[in-house]
Amino acid sequence: MVVTKRQGLMVGSGVAGGLAIALLAAPVFSLATSVAEAGIDALRLHDAPYNLQGRKIGIGQVEIGRPPQYRLDIGSAPPPNYAVQVHRVFFRDEVAATDDYVDSHAANVASVMISQDKNLTGVAPSARLFASAIGFSDRDRQPLECLASQNVALQNGGDVRAMNFSFGESLRNDPRPDARLDGNALLTLCIDWSSTTHDILYVIAGNQGAGGIPIPTDHFNGLTVTNSTQVDGQFTKVDYSSLSSEPELIIGGNPELETNVGSRRSINIVAPGTRLRMFNPDGRVIRQTGTSFAAPHVTATVALLQEFGDRQIFSKAANWSLDSRNPQVMKVVLMNSADKVEDAGDGLLLGMTRTVLTHRNFTWLDSDAYTDPTLPMSADLGTGHLNAYRAYQQFDAGQWSPDTAVPGMGWDYNTVAADSDETPQYQDYIIDAELQADSFISITLAWHRQVNLQDGNNNDRYDTEETFEANGLNDLNLYLMPADEDNTDDSIWSSVSEVDSVEHIFYPLPETGRYKIRVEYEEQVNETIQPYALAWWSKAAPSLGSDSLGSE
Repeated sequence: MVVTKRQGLMVGSGVAGGLAIALLAAPVFSLATSVAEAGIDALRLHDAPYNLQGRKIGIGQVEIGRPPQYRLDIGSAPPPNYAVQVHRVFFRDEVAATDDYVDSHAANVASVMISQDKNLTGVAPSARLFASAIGFSDRDRQPLECLASQNVALQNGGDVRAMNFSFGESLRNDPRPDARLDGNALLTLCIDWSSTTHDILYVIAGNQGAGGIPIPTDHFNGLTVTNSTQVDGQFTKVDYSSLSSEPELIIGGNPELETNVGSRRSINIVAPGTRLRMFNPDGRVIRQTGTSFAAPHVTATVALLQEFGDRQIFSKAANWSLDSRNPQVMKVVLMNSADKVEDAGDGLLLGMTRTVLTHRNFTWLDSDAYTDPTLPMSADLGTGHLNAYRAYQQFDAGQWSPDTAVPGMGWDYNTVAADSDETPQYQDYIIDAELQADSFISITLAWHRQVNLQDGNNNDRYDTEETFEANGLNDLNLYLMPADEDNTDDSIWSSVSEVDSVEHIFYPLPETGRYKIRVEYEEQVNETIQPYALAWWSKAAPSLGSDSLGSE
């Protein structure tokens, strides 16, 4: 079946053309498993003392189809187990009509995020989900996808914190001659523009294997997610299946057409996405696999963290500010807290709960990212596997300025400048206690690519005939240094990619001592002053009480 206007509810096991394919013969694994400790450990945050369920936090969803909305599509008699209550639905930038473009794939994705079912609980069951359907078009769909994204981003009073993309576009459908994954497709530019303009973190389903849906995985400002499968009951291994709502699933495509141009990495983080149980529009439970279902785990985790952040802001907690709502802060918190290698119980690996494997059974420590400072992320694992509870711990550590010494775990949103009397060219974060020899330190830096809207009618909004201009990416570098050292040539380790908007260090400390983190403006491409987000996690030497400094 194919989603068509006025067709009504999409039910059954699947939709031809790649919109949703149910794995009916697969072993039974519950959505609850992926949300629980064996997956992202989000269920722990739902209960006391955390009580985080995403309350009042707006999140978005854009796909070819959309999930159903109670009373609009289901009427006054929903199925008895109806548990996926979407806040509002749209068709592109208009209010959706009854039964228009309701789709099983979109309903499945929504259930991962907001299901309130006791047995198949979503990641953020109380979040406000705003969803838009693109539908089909004879012309290039990217302008319509941008229009729908903008519309969803403006919901909830203009306060939607994260946007889920469990679909994509094929390069062969891109109107550019010799289209490549160089960040210049209209939809990719739109995402990077909207991320900055609307303060929203875009979460994109990755394009592993031969899925044929690479656009917009070549964005700079969001997060691209690949999916993990269970090994011995825990989600620990990358699964290369790639199901999505892209209408033409290309099997056996050219891998070069699914990889970013140059050395820039495509994957930022891993999340569960294999053999998950979720809800169809009619309330039936089916099983699904793909990056389409990994991405909503990340999107909804943002809702949990943002509920906590707003609680801290309203209570006027120390070391907390509105910077906690910045999408780049969310990006570094999620990436820096990700699991890489399981800790042995001594805290040297920062209390990480699992060893994550590539499909060839390599770990992050086997990747080129571990040994090459120009490659901040593993091509297969990004910075590791999503862990919502560890992300909460990273976020809870609070915001710390380089103006004074900082604790062993924290985050910041700040600026550096290429040439300014008021803003320094680098910022040093001196950790206020000795760190343990042989323990790892994890540091993540992220900043935005600048994209401008070519606003022909000056209405401060994107219209489908308009375009975007990429103004390039300023180059920032990240260094781990002895606290008393000032020359980056003598740094212990660094992350110095010339093409990424992320730098990441995961490195063992050579000796017990005092250390600092340096964020440096390396090369100016557009604006003189560059905002950035930074997160760090380290282990203090035992004699100084490591438990207070972020170690397990």
